[in-house]
Amino acid sequence: MDGAGSSASGASLDDAGFSAPDASPDGAASLDPQGSEEPSGPDGPGGSVDDDPDGTYAAEEAWDDRVREVLLPDAVSAALTNALNVLRTSVTDLRFGLDLPGAEEARRTQSEILAQLDDYVIPRVHMSTAPALVVVAGSTGAGKSTLINTLANAKVSATGVRRPTTGTPVLVCHPDDHEWFAGGNLLGSLRRRDAPDPQADPGSLVLASAERLPPGVALLDTPDIDSVVEEHHEIAHRMLDTADLWIFVTTAARYADAPAWRLLRLAKERGARLAIVLSRVPPRSREVVTKHFFRMLAEYGLGEVDRFVVDESKVTGGMLPDHEVTELRLWLTELSVDDRRRAQAVQATLSGVLDSFRTRIPALARQLEAQVVFRSELRADVDAAYAGALAEIEGATRDGSLLRGEVLARWQDFAGSGDLMRTLHLRKPGRFAGKASHQAPERLSALKSALRAAVESVVISAAQRAAEEAVARWLHRPGAGESLAAVPGLGRASDELLRRTGRTVAAWQEHIIELIRTEGVTKRAVARLVSFDVESLSLIFAVGLLGDGAAEGENAVTGALPQRLVHALLGAESLRNIGAKARSDLRARIGMLFDDEMSRYVQALDGAGIPDGSAATRLHQATYSLEVAR
Repeated sequence: MDGAGSSASGASLDDAGFSAPDASPDGAASLDPQGSEEPSGPDGPGGSVDDDPDGTYAAEEAWDDRVREVLLPDAVSAALTNALNVLRTSVTDLRFGLDLPGAEEARRTQSEILAQLDDYVIPRVHMSTAPALVVVAGSTGAGKSTLINTLANAKVSATGVRRPTTGTPVLVCHPDDHEWFAGGNLLGSLRRRDAPDPQADPGSLVLASAERLPPGVALLDTPDIDSVVEEHHEIAHRMLDTADLWIFVTTAARYADAPAWRLLRLAKERGARLAIVLSRVPPRSREVVTKHFFRMLAEYGLGEVDRFVVDESKVTGGMLPDHEVTELRLWLTELSVDDRRRAQAVQATLSGVLDSFRTRIPALARQLEAQVVFRSELRADVDAAYAGALAEIEGATRDGSLLRGEVLARWQDFAGSGDLMRTLHLRKPGRFAGKASHQAPERLSALKSALRAAVESVVISAAQRAAEEAVARWLHRPGAGESLAAVPGLGRASDELLRRTGRTVAAWQEHIIELIRTEGVTKRAVARLVSFDVESLSLIFAVGLLGDGAAEGENAVTGALPQRLVHALLGAESLRNIGAKARSDLRARIGMLFDDEMSRYVQALDGAGIPDGSAATRLHQATYSLEVAR
């Protein structure tokens, strides 16, 4: 064995303030779960061990020492527990709905952090350091299962040349520790099984016992880190995130492969306590291979880790000759009997995991911020499309283009037949009596309907173009925009728009009538001679308003006549006020229509699971609170 032993006392978890309980000279914790410092004997507090001649009580007490919870000081415990719970909630609530670059990695990191918090960090914070969970990891064919079987002196994990061999993680421990792992919180989310089952779901864990393993140390066999089965690959990394120590296994033929060094880099990033086993080393080339491998480790900053070399040997019954693992077995035994050393190793790994949150959590926050920014850009695309549609409608209601086709024909029929003047009744009765007076309402109604239909057509056409433009803008945004643009119905105006637009324009026309009735002030000279029908005048006013911007051609003539007429009847100032209010009201009503149309895009963004702007802030605050609690 070539490696550096642990020299720290284990009195603190890290420099940030985690503290372990006081330890006795042999390293055993001296506080019971209720915080009592007085040892208890078989006859109660202060009882003598002499009253336990067969050692039964001593064995039970030793078991209790390993499985009991360690209480931190109340203030530290409360702050740390709260900080971890807040962090867990913050991470749980995250959603990365847009497939932006890095989103898939963020989702994977989120899942890993949650599993690590539930299966390892939170249970370990308040739990005794024994038994320690040692994960055995490596690449395909490295011999992990064979190594575990040899250390356990039993075939607890499947071996063979067929890959992948290990699909469900296998945890093997001393029988005294079996109950602890069967009901403990470590790896608590995995369902325990007594034997491997090819049909077992990914959330399973095979739990086995072996007398040959030292108590207080459990080995966890994992699927290959480079398995061709993606599910196995994910399980392997999850097991790494929930272990106190790592034993990395590689072979003389494959120690330089990329997967091996990716795993070692991950161990460095997590600050995990690590041991390395170089297996299947040909005896003839042992010196050359080990020298080169150890030099690579030193160059990578891992020159001080514990290292073991296993020669290439015949495998019988899924196990190596026992002498090949003598040094590794001794290392595990020393870890088992030395509570202080084991506590130090566990605490170092736990601190490393918590330290890793300093970079992993901010990485999630950055992806959140990217999602929020992208959402804002997508929303801006929709706003721009519908703002353009509003501008288009505004132009159409000013340039006289509405006074064409059906509207023009109805206006000419109304004005040319004399009905225009008949609607302005002189005070002298009977002046315009006759058959034509009964036709005026019909022509007036036809003009009103034509004008409403023209405005509706402009609004619906603009809304349709806005919907098409919004989708086109989204399609130009790679990845997430394409998937959102594929939501049914977004590329066209909604089915309800026609009905809502009809009601909106009709309500606008009624609003003009009310404006004329309440705010119209006729010139005194005209008022002495003429009284007018409010509904007729409001329609004439609307025709003049919509043709106000026409500068040339027949629309200019069409728009000028009603303008001159309402100007004469209402006065310039009243005309300007009513005109401004009428345009503002139309703009507001169409704006509400478009708000309803745009809500479909907002719903699509919400349905995609895009976080709000405060999610990243909450995540940063949770990370800061954890640092303060540590």
